[in-house]
Amino acid sequence: MSVLRHAVARWLSRHQDDLVAWRRHIHAHPELGRQEFATTQFVAERLADAGLNPKVLPGGTGLICDLGPDHTPRVALRADMDALPMPERTGAPYASTVPNVAHACGHDAHTAMLLGAALALNTVPELPIGVRLIFQAAEELMPGGALDAIAAGVLNGVSRIFALHCDPRLQVGRVATRPGPITSAADHVEVTLQSKGGHTSRPHLTGDLVYALGTLITGVPGVLSRRIDPRNGTVMVWGAVNAGVAANAIPQTGTLAGTIRTASRSTWLTLEAIVSETVSSLLAPLGVEHSLQYRRGVPPVVNEEQSTRILTRAIEAVGPNVLADTRQSGGGEDFSWYLEEVPGAMARLGVWSGQGPQLDLHQPTFDLDERALPVGVRVFVNLVEQCAA
Repeated sequence: MSVLRHAVARWLSRHQDDLVAWRRHIHAHPELGRQEFATTQFVAERLADAGLNPKVLPGGTGLICDLGPDHTPRVALRADMDALPMPERTGAPYASTVPNVAHACGHDAHTAMLLGAALALNTVPELPIGVRLIFQAAEELMPGGALDAIAAGVLNGVSRIFALHCDPRLQVGRVATRPGPITSAADHVEVTLQSKGGHTSRPHLTGDLVYALGTLITGVPGVLSRRIDPRNGTVMVWGAVNAGVAANAIPQTGTLAGTIRTASRSTWLTLEAIVSETVSSLLAPLGVEHSLQYRRGVPPVVNEEQSTRILTRAIEAVGPNVLADTRQSGGGEDFSWYLEEVPGAMARLGVWSGQGPQLDLHQPTFDLDERALPVGVRVFVNLVEQCAA
């Protein structure tokens, strides 16, 4: 067994209960994006207690911490720390104590695992390569706190970057990755319509705003399906529509909001112009004014090939039958912004117990099997070994 793998095995044998306790503490005290002050302090204190030198990022949320020699290129390991603005309904003894805020995406586990990896690595007298730990704020916000971290210089001197993300569709003990795209781009669209309004018996005397909304609801996804290569996995779904209160009155205002997701980075760069043109064209004959708010989200996470090979070897080193296959997800992840700057890769960490329903992320009932935590710690530590090989 290598020095690093021996070190993490020894550390886990003594501190696995601490690892679970950290995750449960963070889970019970969730904080929204750019408000993770207590979580940042919690992590910083434990790193400092181990003799490390954490540096809080501008704004007071998020931090970095360097380990190992300074004269070699650093490998970065990243975890996100923020929670979601939603209630928790797990009934767990460590459930959220903050109303309408919950760790329903596994960021509490990501943070605990990276903290555990840091303290395990810190027990090694001489690391073979420099390591930068990035505890990132505001992943759930669009376009994501990764941009704040990059602007603060977290990638300076970094040669590669890696991350793990909980996957409730994958059984605990399995970790999956793949070269190329592993997540999708995700943008938000909101259209506001205005017309004079009027009586439903005389729609010809006004702009029929509700009909116009219906035209956009069916028309925009339909046009996109003809303008964009279907092999690129582009999907538009409306999630909210609001207009009117009376059955016999055409309203003066209405709104329509939804998301567009695509597996193709090149397609992502063209979507805003296509959507704007399509909305204007569909509404042109209807006598309805509109304003369009198109909010760019994140590009796809595209795993670089060499980094994926490194990550694959790190997963295989955990043990037999740990490495699993995965497909590209329709979800977005702001880890993609780091990969616009340096090569890297992300893997999916199995957190399903193997029994009962496979609850999805972002559900109020989402929880994870904590046996996944030491698996994640081992992958992080193995990545340092593989990057130095």
